[in-house]
Amino acid sequence: MKNMAILLSVLLAMAGMAIAQEHPAVTAQPNSVFVGADGKFETNPDTAVIQFSIAAQEDTSRAAYDHASKNAEQIREILKSNGIDPKAAQIGYLALQPIYDWKNPKHKVIAYKVSANVSLKLKDFSKVAPILSQLADTDVTENQSINYTLEDIDAAKSRAVEDAYRRARASADAIARASGRTVGELSYASVDTFENIRVVQPMMRAMANKSMAAEAPAPTEEFSPQTVTVTSHVNAMFSLK
Repeated sequence: MKNMAILLSVLLAMAGMAIAQEHPAVTAQPNSVFVGADGKFETNPDTAVIQFSIAAQEDTSRAAYDHASKNAEQIREILKSNGIDPKAAQIGYLALQPIYDWKNPKHKVIAYKVSANVSLKLKDFSKVAPILSQLADTDVTENQSINYTLEDIDAAKSRAVEDAYRRARASADAIARASGRTVGELSYASVDTFENIRVVQPMMRAMANKSMAAEAPAPTEEFSPQTVTVTSHVNAMFSLK
């Protein structure tokens, strides 16, 4: 029973800590009003992130490496033709992997594969479609995808906090009016912000038949990237006059 009592005390203490983290404890002050409000700011993404992989497989490691180097050179030329410095593309990893013949009891190496992951950030969305199309036409990349995201997130957070504060102040004003008082200075505030950047829009590999691609519009034709929403919660204490 003693152990059960100790365990219960610990659980109650942990629950109290969790509640305190979610809702900060504020000591009630005379002639003051404590309010909380949610706010949000919605905006368009400012960055397109193109990701793809380079892969080459040959009988020897040297041949696989040379093949991958040629593929990378084609990618550099595509970037240059679109006015993009190849240095803007970032390599996530570069790997050399032996390929084994698992049907052979000795598991003999029969080939080598070089693979690399590349990421490219673009601010000019008009360049996204041409680059993806050219990458697909060269047939030197795999697993193409594009994500739209917001890099200037701090500015969006500030706008969300401003919206939450305006709502909190409006609630304080309503309470003050109902009690025949007016709102004074801000004496306390706490802020929490939350990001909702789920703006993934996968791009399928371009059609191999160019005549078909010319006849039918792209699956995302005339669509806009999903917007980014940043939410905020503000707790505020005002004095009452």
